Amino acid sequence: MRHSTLLLAAALAAGTLAMAPAAQAAPQVTPETATLSFDCGSYGSGTATLKATQDGTAATIELSTEAIKAPVPIAAGAVASTLTLTRNGSGTTTFTGNSNPAIPAGGAVSTGPLDGTVASGDSLEAKSLTVVVFGVTAECTATSPQDPGPFVF
Repeated sequence: MRHSTLLLAAALAAGTLAMAPAAQAAPQVTPETATLSFDCGSYGSGTATLKATQDGTAATIELSTEAIKAPVPIAAGAVASTLTLTRNGSGTTTFTGNSNPAIPAGGAVSTGPLDGTVASGDSLEAKSLTVVVFGVTAECTATSPQDPGPFVF
């Protein structure tokens, strides 16, 4: 009887494993961080750091740029931003948001998370940035490619 009990237990364990859902790896964007340069006209120019995350088809990008400096202290949540990215080399997509940490006078503008939607395999590279603070709009254009390369979702 002991042998049949062991066989039954083994069969039940195998059946349980076979019926368990397969663990799926969380989508992972690569690279997670990239840098590039922006020209923001009379507001300045400089480097920007982008940090991307993904959860299924939802993605976020946080951005900090030396290209725009805060002339006065800016409260948290006062920066509205739109980041336009080239999608798969031909189309575009936008990531938007109005979330930012408090920024001291003279500090680099940080914004995000900016929210967007992605599909598996999308390759996104920053093209332009629009930042609105206190009703003043700064339009920035990427002047370099992302390094080390586009975000691939």
